[in-house]
Amino acid sequence: MIRLDPTPILTTDRLTLRAPQGSDWPHWRSFHHSDRARFIGGGADQKTGTSWRAFGHVIGHWAMRGFGMFVFTLKGDDTPLGMTGPWFPEGWPEGELGWTAWSGAAEGRGLVAEAARAARGHAFATLGWTTAVSYIHPDNARSIALAERLGAIRDRLAPQPEFDTPCVVYRHPAPEAA
Repeated sequence: MIRLDPTPILTTDRLTLRAPQGSDWPHWRSFHHSDRARFIGGGADQKTGTSWRAFGHVIGHWAMRGFGMFVFTLKGDDTPLGMTGPWFPEGWPEGELGWTAWSGAAEGRGLVAEAARAARGHAFATLGWTTAVSYIHPDNARSIALAERLGAIRDRLAPQPEFDTPCVVYRHPAPEAA
């Protein structure tokens, strides 16, 4: 199996956060073809080629930027539950902290929030970010609730990336406040 190397591995009390790897593809594909992905361009009518390119974008971000989204798993079990981390594609106005829950097993236990806090800490402490936002589809109530649990506040004045769909911007607390 091919892996990105070297990349950081983060841990929390319950989770391991690592770079995506080829063996994550079937889990990503299942997620991206489900209703769970409707707010990030996926969904039940998704074509496999589109999902492949989206996953390649995730891996390519690591290669091109030197950082990216972490796949998070329970400690001792390498089954991907979702993804979170720093994200800054070319042309975006500022760095984003993003997240996706690939499986219902990641929900209702605080796992996504735990992973996102670790990834945000990494962006601030290791990457030197001084600010982070989350771009969220306005109908994605669960992601908005998570952003607010993480201490992010809606920033109506923040510039938005050029999306095909609308988004709201949530600004995370500064590193010293987070």
